[in-house]
Amino acid sequence: MSEPRTFRDEPVSFVRRSGRMSEAQDRAFDELAPQYLIEVPRGDASTSVHPEARMDPTAVYGRQAPLIVEIGSGQGHAIISAASSRPGDDFLAVEVFRAGLARTMLDADKADVRNLRLIEANAPEVLASFLPVGAAAEVWIFFPDPWHKKRHTKRRLVRPGFGEGAARALADGALLRLATDWEEYALQMRAVLDADPLFERAFEGEWAERFEGRVMTAFERKGLGKGRDIRDLVYRRRPRP
Repeated sequence: MSEPRTFRDEPVSFVRRSGRMSEAQDRAFDELAPQYLIEVPRGDASTSVHPEARMDPTAVYGRQAPLIVEIGSGQGHAIISAASSRPGDDFLAVEVFRAGLARTMLDADKADVRNLRLIEANAPEVLASFLPVGAAAEVWIFFPDPWHKKRHTKRRLVRPGFGEGAARALADGALLRLATDWEEYALQMRAVLDADPLFERAFEGEWAERFEGRVMTAFERKGLGKGRDIRDLVYRRRPRP
C-alpha cells in the first residue's frame, strides 16, 4: 500500500471556500486575466507554486521599477489606490480568493491601472521561491486572518519561520510593513520579527506610526468601529553578508 501524498509541509493561512461567482466576476477572469493575472506553474495543490518556477518582473511589467508586493490583497482597495498614485512603481497582489481577485481586476481596469499584476497562490511559496531573490522593495501584510481560536493559531501567516521567505524576497534594506487590529496577533508578529536575525526594527517605541501609504479600507473602519486599536509594524531587511 502506497503512502498518502503530502501536499504541503506547513499549514496554510487560509481555508479556500468555493462560492458562486457573479457574471461580472466571471467576465473579469475571461477578459481581464490576460492583462492582470500571472500564470503560475503549480505544484500538487491548486494554490501551490511549482518549486522550480520563477517570476521575471522585467518581462511581466515590461520595465525595471521598484516592486511592491501585497500579501492577502483582498478586494484590492489598498493596492489599487497605491498603484494609481505611484505610477513609477510596480505592484503585485497575492491572493487566493477568486472573488477578491476578480474585484481587483475589475476595479483596476476601471481606474486604468496598468502597473499592477495579480498572483493566485499561497503567499509563503511566492516569497520563498517564485519571486527572484531580492526582487521586492517592500512587502505589505495588512490585516491578515488572525486565526484567533487557540487551536487555529498554527495557521497564522506570521509565525516562527516566516521571516526566512520574506527576507529572501526583499532587497537589502527593503521594508516589511504589517498592520492588524488583533492585539494578540500584533504581539506575536512583533515577537517573531524581533527574534529574526534577518530583520531589524524600522520604528521607535512600542508600535510603528500608521503607514500613510495605506488607504483606509472598510475592513479597517470595521475594526475601529468595534473599538480595536490598529497596530502597525515595519521592519527592515538586514544587508546580506
